[in-house]
Amino acid sequence: MNTSIATLLDGKGRALHAVPVTVTVYEAVEAMNQHRIGAILVMDGAKLAGIFTERDVLTRVIAASLNPQVTPVSQVMSSDVLTIAPDATVQQVMDIFTEKRCRHLPVIQNDQLVGLISIGDVSRWVANSHRAEAESLRQYIAGDLST
Repeated sequence: MNTSIATLLDGKGRALHAVPVTVTVYEAVEAMNQHRIGAILVMDGAKLAGIFTERDVLTRVIAASLNPQVTPVSQVMSSDVLTIAPDATVQQVMDIFTEKRCRHLPVIQNDQLVGLISIGDVSRWVANSHRAEAESLRQYIAGDLST
């Protein structure tokens, strides 16, 4: 669990999906659907302005009876975004997800956005790590593990 988030980003890729602050909720949701993602970064030029998630659509748009075709995403995004550094550990990120009840964390290095890590990315890494450990133990018990 001391593996760095940079390692996870290297494994999954560092592709980022973002929209400018000027788009509407409808346009942001279109981009999310196109990329099959549950959250999209909202950028003001090269600067991270916020994050917009499926949960925001439900609680800040639909529940508030706002028209997604005219509502600016900047009006309903989460602008006070928690971020992490690439050297944060998987355990630290899991703790943040649990304590802050969030599912996505932008990764910032030297004031630059370098990635986005999701609870799904971390869950996948943990599951793969456990599978590899179990296989290694099976091989060890069976005497198949070379030393």
